[in-house]
Parts: sequence; C-alpha cells; structure tokens
Amino acid sequence: MLARVALAALIASAPTAHFRVVSADPVDSTPHVLDGIVNAITVVGDTVVVGGSFSEVSDAARTTAYPRSNLFAYSLTTGRVLPDFAPVVPGPVYGLAAGDQGTVYVGGEFIGVNDSPARSLARLKLSDGSLVTGFAPRIGGGMVSTLARQGSKLYVGGDFTSPRTALARIDATTGAADPAFGITPGGSLTPSVKVYAIAATRYRLLVDGSFTTLDGRSRPQLGLIDISGPTARLAPWRTEAYARPCMSAFPSYVRGLDFSPDGRYFAVVTTGGPKGGMCDTAARFETYTKGATIKPTWVNATGGDSLYAVSVTGAAVYVGGHQRWLNNPQGRDSAGPGAVSRPGIGAIHPTTGMALSWNPTRERGIGVKAFYAHRSGLLVGSDTTRLGREYHARIGMFPLP
Repeated sequence: MLARVALAALIASAPTAHFRVVSADPVDSTPHVLDGIVNAITVVGDTVVVGGSFSEVSDAARTTAYPRSNLFAYSLTTGRVLPDFAPVVPGPVYGLAAGDQGTVYVGGEFIGVNDSPARSLARLKLSDGSLVTGFAPRIGGGMVSTLARQGSKLYVGGDFTSPRTALARIDATTGAADPAFGITPGGSLTPSVKVYAIAATRYRLLVDGSFTTLDGRSRPQLGLIDISGPTARLAPWRTEAYARPCMSAFPSYVRGLDFSPDGRYFAVVTTGGPKGGMCDTAARFETYTKGATIKPTWVNATGGDSLYAVSVTGAAVYVGGHQRWLNNPQGRDSAGPGAVSRPGIGAIHPTTGMALSWNPTRERGIGVKAFYAHRSGLLVGSDTTRLGREYHARIGMFPLP
C-alpha cells in the first residue's frame, strides 16, 4: 500500500494533463461510501466533492461513520470527511461542477436542498452546505444528469423541459438561461430526449444523448457545438458511428465522454450489448475534423460489456464500466483473439487505441460511473468496494507516481 501522498502534491486544480500513467496502487487516505453508488466527482481547491445515491460514509480507517444524504466532501490532502458539509439532498446526484469562492454546483433528481426549494440544480457553499442565494436556474420538467462549467457559463444536460429542452447554458452566478444558446436536441430514440454527458473546452461543447438531431440537423447520439463566440452554433462535425442500433434494451447507448487536455481530440464510451460495431466500445475522434461522415481514429471493444465513464489525460484514456476485457473486437460475451483482461477499469494508449499494461483491477458490479483527473492523480467512483485489490468502498484515487 502507498503511504499518504505528500501534501504539496495533493493540492488540486482543474482537470489537467498527465505526462505519466497513474500508479495502479490506490492511496490509503480516501474515505469510504458505505452504500449505494457514486455518480459524480469534482474537486474545488483541496476539497473533493462526491455525489450519488447513498446515505452513509466513513473515514479511511473505518472508525467513524457519518450520515450523508447523497452528497459529501472530504479533504484531498488528508482524506478527512468535512464535518460541516452535510446538506440534505433528497434524491440522487448525477452531476457536479466546481464553483467560485468555495462553492459547488449540484445536479440531479431532487426538488430541494435542506428543505428549501431547489429543483434538480443547486449551488452550495462548501463551508456549511447551505444554498448560495441569488442562484435560481428554474430547471423544470425533469432531472439534471450532467454539468460542465466554462468561466461565467454553466452548461446543463438532462431530460428537463425548461428553461430549454434537455440542454441549456445558464449564468453561473444567477442561473438565468442564456438566450444566445439555442441548440435543441431532437429526434429522440427514447420517449423523452435526454442528454447523458457533456464536456466543454473554451471553443467546443461535446454532447451525447438519446437524440438523433441537434438544431434540426442529423447528429446521431453525438454532436459538437461551437461555443467560441457569444452565440452558440452547431459545429460542422458529424459522425454516423452511432447511427446503427445495438440491442433493443439500449435504444440509445452512448454514455461517457471527455476531451483531451488540449481539446484536440476526445473519447467516447458506450453500452449496448454484444452485437459488435460501436456497441460496448471506447473510441477516439478528432475535434476539428470536418465532414458529414467522420470516422473514429480508433475503436477499442470490450466484447459485450458496458463502459460508462472515460477520462482523457494525455498519457492515457482511462475507461470504466463492468467490462471483463479490452482489445476484444471479436468477442461476443467472450474473450476473442487478442483480448486482454481488464476487469472493471483499464487504460488505453491515446495514439494506438490499444490497452496499456496498467491493470489495477476493480470489483465489477454495475461499473465505474465517475472519473476525475487532477494534477495529483485520478479519482474513481463506482458501486463496489474493491479497487486495486484493496478495500476502497465506492471511491478511490490512483496517484501519479
């Protein structure tokens, strides 16, 4: 086991580039989530904020348990659970984003926080878990599943119907909807359109979901929006990669996505079942390629197991789900020629698209639902208790060596 990482090395910033692959040995200082599932992680200064569906957490030594209602925070430096941040969130948390002045944005499926109205989206103070006054986003008709902040703007995705359908840009201070953002997902593959994941750079917003159109133009399950100017516009980027159906149980199957640190490419992971094609795969795409039928730079298949989360650090493309293998394009719920064992978590070479040797293993369960890469390592959130062959209940961190 690794000793606690040095304090100076653990001071976090926004997600950033790594020049090495993280260690396969998790740090010992992370707390434990004792039930449920972790869906989202963000870092604000030296504070890790964790959201999901759970009711109790404990310190790293498992000596003290704390009741927590779907949200908690701890010190990245020490692993100490923050005692004064214990907001009551009466529903699952699915999205988190760092705010200014010691605050965090929280998205999910709830109608209030601390018995005060706050439907599906709130901004909270880390000092005491209270609502930040003046932030009133007016989300209605559904839940928030994903958040991404860029400066003074907060991008919000889900299956809500107001202030826009499934995708909105709001003022990060007031929560007011931005009238210069009018991109609407449509042509849903499910009864109501849903955005599953978003990621943002200064110039592009990456979106996936159950839609087949964005702004009325064909974008099957995946699209790029140009946010470089004051008015958002659909980028001239389109792929047919996710137009083909997978199993009927997965009418839409694109799940996780992430930009490279420089924004020049991104990775996408999917569920879908053992039908081949782009079902149950990770893929790389180039951000600024133009065309009507852009193809992935590479595809890495699990052979029939879902991937839900991805983190691109420059040194690796980390993928997580409940997969058994990577490098398995010919597998159909089996290990085909060339398959390598990567239970629950793995890393892919950003250029070649082949699995790296990094193989810490993870108890598979439902799967990894959250990654967060920061300058000291990689945080992982899931629904199981074994990570890197050690007990790390639902939250853990692989440090940079």
